[in-house]
Amino acid sequence: MANEAGNGTVLWELDARGVATVTLNRPKVNNAYNGDMIAGLHEAMDILGTKPGLRVVVMRGNGRHFQAGADLEWISGVGRAGAAENERASRATAEAVRRLETLPVPTLALVQGGCFGGGTGIVSVCDIVVAADTAIFAITEARWGLIAGIILPQLCRAIGVRNVRRYALSCERFGAQEALRIGFAHEVCKADELDAAGARIVDALLMNAPGATSATKLRTLRVADAFIDDGLFRDLVHEHAVTRQSAEAAEGTASFLEKRAPSWYPGKA
Repeated sequence: MANEAGNGTVLWELDARGVATVTLNRPKVNNAYNGDMIAGLHEAMDILGTKPGLRVVVMRGNGRHFQAGADLEWISGVGRAGAAENERASRATAEAVRRLETLPVPTLALVQGGCFGGGTGIVSVCDIVVAADTAIFAITEARWGLIAGIILPQLCRAIGVRNVRRYALSCERFGAQEALRIGFAHEVCKADELDAAGARIVDALLMNAPGATSATKLRTLRVADAFIDDGLFRDLVHEHAVTRQSAEAAEGTASFLEKRAPSWYPGKA
C-alpha cells in the first residue's frame, strides 16, 4: 500500500527489495506541480533517505499524464505575493530537482502522456528514462512569460545546448521518438508495456553491487561537472523568482487561465 507524503499530492512506497516508487498524484490537473507537491517531494525524499537498504527510486505520474509542468493558477498567486515568498517558492522547487539529481541510488522515470515544463526537469535528472510511445514533451515556460532557469543546466546536460535552444525557445511539443533521438529518453515502448520495461531495468539495477552503483553515479556527476555550485544555484533561484513577478508572467498565466492568446502574440499573417 502506498504511503502519502504531505497532503497526498505525492505517494511513495518501498518494497522488500529496496525499490521505492514515488508517484506524483494530482491527476485531475495532469499532475501539475504546486507548493503542496513540492513539499510532498521533499518529504518523500526525507523519509526514503532514512530507509536502510534503499536501492532504486522509480518516478511515476498518476493518471493519464506524467507531469504537466507548473499549476499556473498557483504560479499566478505566488507571483502576486512578496519577493520573499517568491524566492522561497523558487528555492524549494529548485532544491527538489537538485535533491532528486543527487540521490545516491539509481533513479528511473517512467513517462506516459504529457511531460511539460517542470516535468522535463524531473526527466532530465533521472538516470534512466523510459517513455511510452504516446508520450509528449515540451519545455513550456517561455510560453507563459516564465523562465525554465532552475532546470536549464540539467536540460543542457540531458539533451545538449543546441536542442535546448530550439525547444526552450519555441516551446514546441515533441514526441517520444524525437525524445529518443535527442537523448531525452533512453528507451521507448508501447504504453501498455511501460511497467514491464521498468521492471526489466529495475531488475538489471538490482543485480549490481549497491556501493559500487552509488559510487559510479556520484563520480559520474563529478567528472562531468554536473553538480550545481551554491553560487549558480542562488542566481538561478533569484532569477526564477523575479521573473515570476514580471508583467510578462502575469499576462502569460492570465492568458492560460482565460484560454486566450497572450498580448504579445501578433496573430497569423
